[in-house]
Amino acid sequence: MTQHQIGRLADTLRRTIHADRVITTGPDYDAGRAIWNGAVLARPGVIVRCGDHTDVQTAVRAAREAGVPLSVRGGGHDWAGRSLSDGGLTIDLSGMRQVTVDPEAKVAEVAGGATAADVVRAAQPFGLTAATGSAGSVGMAGLTLGGGYGPLSGRFGLALDNLLAADVVLADGSLVTADAEREPDLFWALRGGGGNFGVVTSMRVRLHAVPTLLSGMVLFAWEQAGAVLAGLQDVLTGSPDELTVQSGVLAGPDGKPVVFLSPTWSGDDTAAGERALARLGGLGTPLLSQIGPATMPELLAGIDAQFPFGRHVEIRPRSVPSLSPGVREVLSVAGSTLTSPYSAVSVHHLHGAAARVPVTETAFGNRDPHLMIEIIALWQSGDAQAAGHRAWAADVARALEPDALPGGYPNLLGDDESAQIAHAYGPNAERLLKVKHRYDPDRIFRAIPLPDPS
Repeated sequence: MTQHQIGRLADTLRRTIHADRVITTGPDYDAGRAIWNGAVLARPGVIVRCGDHTDVQTAVRAAREAGVPLSVRGGGHDWAGRSLSDGGLTIDLSGMRQVTVDPEAKVAEVAGGATAADVVRAAQPFGLTAATGSAGSVGMAGLTLGGGYGPLSGRFGLALDNLLAADVVLADGSLVTADAEREPDLFWALRGGGGNFGVVTSMRVRLHAVPTLLSGMVLFAWEQAGAVLAGLQDVLTGSPDELTVQSGVLAGPDGKPVVFLSPTWSGDDTAAGERALARLGGLGTPLLSQIGPATMPELLAGIDAQFPFGRHVEIRPRSVPSLSPGVREVLSVAGSTLTSPYSAVSVHHLHGAAARVPVTETAFGNRDPHLMIEIIALWQSGDAQAAGHRAWAADVARALEPDALPGGYPNLLGDDESAQIAHAYGPNAERLLKVKHRYDPDRIFRAIPLPDPS
């Protein structure tokens, strides 16, 4: 948009939305375009800081009438920067963070901009928690709509499996509620198809009573990587629903690579949990083992501290059936060739309850037990080796291809990953594209990648 067009669009919006919510310059504008990945330089023409669903409806209609690109910013955690519309209009939901808990029904009403940390903090006083991802600063809506691997996935499923209903502003500006009985096709698509069908201004998610939560971190010296990863595969093969293990490679306190295991036990039997976690510690001789009672807010805060806002990020995901010898070898090479002390490879395990959902029940494309490998290149702003860090992530992803499953995790796929995008939704792709055409025929909404409709 030209400056004249930006001014006209802003003036139009200010007639119906409070003037200080329509931003084109200044400190509030800079704050609105600051997202998790500091490498993203997109500059929206207009940012609308929405306070409720009526603001969202106004913004959607205005963008459509002006013919400008539209994006939606919740937690701002999408590494590819799709929450910012460069030169277009960005709907900023980050001020809509209300969470209301019904402890009797075990349901949370979650506003569209609330983070995972907001949800678990609100539920904690009632002895309840939510199935989230592993980081607290991630927007709960974006995480849920695209999937949501997390520390409770084995017992309670992915975050999307716990979505009960969503209030959605559609491309024509209308507001609908989607659940199992109202707009069922839209509800199906929202669970795995991302924010490609409208703006979720509020959603209802199932909460769970988890009286016992054991978690922590175990680090092993790099010389033990082969043995620890081989033993971990044996543990994962027979792990109960209550045990979900995140694992991978990162730089230790001295800068040398280490293998990390971050297990979470969510079962009622504390003794069984202690035995399961002790078995993980026994896979080698730990450099560090800090395991004990924990809360979900504490778990999510730990990941946020490790991966703070503002650093530069490149993520390449691959999904594999298991920690096969080939995968273990690639992980060993990845650790040995780390180019940044902030980079890591994080392995997420889909099993248990998440794997028992029929694949066509939601839009999520892979319900077979598998490992989602998140290759995270991370560096500080101004680092002259940025190209090398990106190349490291690409090289690790490429090396995993012979062992990888077709497709990949849509929440982490970059727009250039066409081969993975084509298979990311498995048998659900055709139905998903039909729902997209029905609810957003002009493709107003662009969130996580969808397969090419041609």
